[in-house]
Amino acid sequence: MKESSKIDGMSSNLLAIESSCDETSAAVIQDGTKVLSNIVASQIDIHKEYGGVVPEIASRKHVELIMPVVDKAIKESGIKREDIDGVAVTHGPGLIGALMVGLSTAKAIAFGLNIPLIGVNHLEAHMSAVHLENEVPFPFVGLVVSGGHTSLYLVKSHTEFEMLGKTRDDAAGEAFDKAAKIMGLPYPGGIEIDKLAKEGNRGAIPFPRPFMTTSTFDFSFSGVKTSVLYYLRKHPDPNNKELKDICASYQEAIVETLVDKTLLAAKENHVKSVVIAGGVACNSRLRELSKEKLEEEGISVYIPSPKYCTDNAAMIGSLGGFMFKNGTTSKLSLTPFSTSRPKQARGRGSQTKTA
Repeated sequence: MKESSKIDGMSSNLLAIESSCDETSAAVIQDGTKVLSNIVASQIDIHKEYGGVVPEIASRKHVELIMPVVDKAIKESGIKREDIDGVAVTHGPGLIGALMVGLSTAKAIAFGLNIPLIGVNHLEAHMSAVHLENEVPFPFVGLVVSGGHTSLYLVKSHTEFEMLGKTRDDAAGEAFDKAAKIMGLPYPGGIEIDKLAKEGNRGAIPFPRPFMTTSTFDFSFSGVKTSVLYYLRKHPDPNNKELKDICASYQEAIVETLVDKTLLAAKENHVKSVVIAGGVACNSRLRELSKEKLEEEGISVYIPSPKYCTDNAAMIGSLGGFMFKNGTTSKLSLTPFSTSRPKQARGRGSQTKTA
């Protein structure tokens, strides 16, 4: 296998691949922090007519796009293939068929170039995206909030993540999309709700703040989503102003829950920094309210630029780069996982740590 540049003290260049859902992405990242290229091919327009991601269609589109995206990422990075020191790739969580496309491609490239493979956890990578733009002191509390996941972590180092809590049912992004569908809004619904909410009254409708017990850092958004359904049954066919008020009130219920839980986690773990990442971190009200509430308590808030919040390979290359520096690599027998990390995957079984 090619001699690792982490051993001789030179910079490391990682090719990174992300295909966990409906974005096909490849990037070249140097030392986990410098973006040499980041190419993203989105499938939103393809899935829009179905009101959500269709796994089989997503997988087939990944097969079509993966190599052109990889080739473009390498070309735009300005480096040659022989200058690539390793391949970082998402191996979960995500849609199994979609993950297999990216993982199989990464394995083939790693084998062909005789370089290490680094399997990366998609959720942990979302938090690592912040290091592409900021230096964040450790430890910090990380909130990952997306269409499929809502989780709180205590992040102790670039590669140490302790989960504090997660959603027990719908993720926040899923709750936005499902409520938007109930209201007859186009996909992706979270973006539409954010737009309409800007002109609505946040206090017009007292939607519940779900699962706000202080005994757990878990979330639950199924109930507040259902409350929108019941509200519309009692108040059918809302006019434009009423629809904006529904969106603003609903968004406030979800965002306030996210921020208050994150603030509680930061206080109880005695940290002074919070990172909010994932696709829903693009939400304008979440960005606004988190800074307002957390900074009042003396807690610094870091949120990646929107291009690094949605699924992208740069974040995979960031975490992969720090793992690579630590000597953590994966075997070519690495397998994808859909919803939770296999117990043996961290440092054992499919992953190894070299001296």
